[in-house]
Amino acid sequence: MNKIYDLVIIGGGPAGLSAGIYAGRAKLKTLIIEKEHTGGQINSTAEIVNYPGIIKSTGPNLTAAMRTQAENFGVKFQTADVIDVDFTVDVKVIKTNKGEIQSRAVIIATGASPRKLGFPGEIEYGGRGVAYCATCDGEFFKDLEVLVIGAGFAAAEEAMFLTRFAKKVIIIAREPDFTCAKSIGDKVKANKKIEIRFNTEVVEAVGDDLLRSVKLINNVTKETSEYFPPKEDGTFGIFVFVGYEPQTKIFKGKVEMDQYGYIITNENMQTNIKGVYAAGDLRPKLLRQVVTAVADGAIAATDAERYITAEKERLGIVEEEAEENLVESKKEEVNIDNKALAGKSNLLNDALRNQLKAILSKIENNISLVSIVDESNKKSIELRDLVLDISDLSDKVSAIIYKKGENPEMEAKINADKYPVAALLDKDNNYSGVKFHGVPGGHELNSFIIAIYNLAGPGQAIDEKLLNEIRSIDKKINIKVGVSLSCHVCPDVVMAAQRIAIENPNIETEMLDLSNFKDIKDKHRIMSVPALIINDEKVYFGGKKLEEIVQLLK
Repeated sequence: MNKIYDLVIIGGGPAGLSAGIYAGRAKLKTLIIEKEHTGGQINSTAEIVNYPGIIKSTGPNLTAAMRTQAENFGVKFQTADVIDVDFTVDVKVIKTNKGEIQSRAVIIATGASPRKLGFPGEIEYGGRGVAYCATCDGEFFKDLEVLVIGAGFAAAEEAMFLTRFAKKVIIIAREPDFTCAKSIGDKVKANKKIEIRFNTEVVEAVGDDLLRSVKLINNVTKETSEYFPPKEDGTFGIFVFVGYEPQTKIFKGKVEMDQYGYIITNENMQTNIKGVYAAGDLRPKLLRQVVTAVADGAIAATDAERYITAEKERLGIVEEEAEENLVESKKEEVNIDNKALAGKSNLLNDALRNQLKAILSKIENNISLVSIVDESNKKSIELRDLVLDISDLSDKVSAIIYKKGENPEMEAKINADKYPVAALLDKDNNYSGVKFHGVPGGHELNSFIIAIYNLAGPGQAIDEKLLNEIRSIDKKINIKVGVSLSCHVCPDVVMAAQRIAIENPNIETEMLDLSNFKDIKDKHRIMSVPALIINDEKVYFGGKKLEEIVQLLK
């Protein structure tokens, strides 16, 4: 008999997480389905200062705390792509790439993604100058000029953030003034590193392998102009912040939407289908902020709880409280001081070590982490310390440390041609094809731990057909994944590419923190991450799923 959840929440952003917290606290059997990673668009926000009670935080930190809250109330999480739904039956059916899921009620919280403007050159120069995430890609424009397209809150906020890297920020806005709060607009206008051109639109981005100029038009006077970067710079960046489009295509025809694809609800977040709710940025609303998203999620979950209770009473269903939905009231107290313990990596604190220890306790086979240390390289020493720290968390993870030049045989075995470097060896002491050229802090710590989990087993579930496709690749392939440690999309690409290497000995995958490898960044003209480099020739930008990468390798 298939399990029937009380509530399935599609989307793990602030709205979905808030709904999960309220549903879990109401002791509903709740599952949150995430497409890629928890957090959604807020993960690209470097600074949050307007969320009540939070003086200052980052998007990833805030949503990580929300996820922990939801898990503490027994909410389950699953990573999967929702490919279809059936809301015509009492027990709703959610069809994913990993199978079907049944639920008495559903909350749609898939959010919205950055809208493309559509000017000539926008697609062609994606990854080579045109970007949509200042947090992810801002560092690639250090000491260059950047254009920010937009007049709203996001454009104003990200323009100020980009002044940390760019020597000058030029805002291009078709409106006669900012459309965000006046206080924010005034702050931007007062910034000496920001120039503003209102009533101006982009006509075309021009260049060769990089951006070289952009053609503009004044929409009042119809006067045309062309922006060129300073001659000594050679190139520049264009960051587009012109709003978002709802991620609701798979729900078209399933629930009522407006002409723009936003899902229509009442004040209780109910759609036109009983038991189906929508929350967050995919609803028509005047203000799209974290605070409004979490409010939507809370309202939706509260109303869903009433609906689910009534449905169970109508059907005469009496259920005991699910054991898996209970959380022990007594928990081991841990020191959550962010300072590292003596002799340990500065990237880990006590609480995080305890979390990692719980994950690593599940692995099945012995593996080794190899670190070749270039003592003249600060990052190499940091990576060594992290390897030693993580190896202390499991008796199935060993650390093998050598100074550069001390063991040429091992260096050759793992192809240690760049520093810092850490590689994974399998249970038979064979090189797994997984290598890190960077200290996997921030988002990338996930990919480091998942690499261990996938190599040592049991590993993440993978479709049998896709697994056979991976194993059928019969040519030597090197994959480099260029990342920045602030990129929230990068770990998913790293994990997918590394999984391919783990399953096929013909393939090697290297994670590269591009801040350490300017030569590689410049050689491939990389101005955005993630950047997938195949055999040092072809470069592909943006998020990629496992199956997409497999197709690129064929």
